Amino acid sequence: MQTTIYYKQEDDYLIEKVEKKAKRERKSKSAVILSVLEEYFEAEQRLGEILSDLGAVSSDKVEEALEEQKNKGKDKKIGEILVDNDHVREVDLDRALEIQGERR
Repeated sequence: MQTTIYYKQEDDYLIEKVEKKAKRERKSKSAVILSVLEEYFEAEQRLGEILSDLGAVSSDKVEEALEEQKNKGKDKKIGEILVDNDHVREVDLDRALEIQGERR
């Protein structure tokens, strides 16, 4: 997918920051922009919402897992339940946790 971003001259300082961050992290400018957007918009989402947004699981399966978690106690995390029930692949869970800012 290709996206075009239009910005005004007063936004130049932001573009300079992106360029510096890209150089420092050895990433493309678009990768830096995407990581900033993910961090900003996804940080406060719940894990099930992120997995659903990624297309890794249906919201129905997330609801089932939440119900299971509620019935069996909160000893098990929602991601573990989804993986154990074969509703989510571990690679998708890892990606969602990365977006959320957590690590297993």
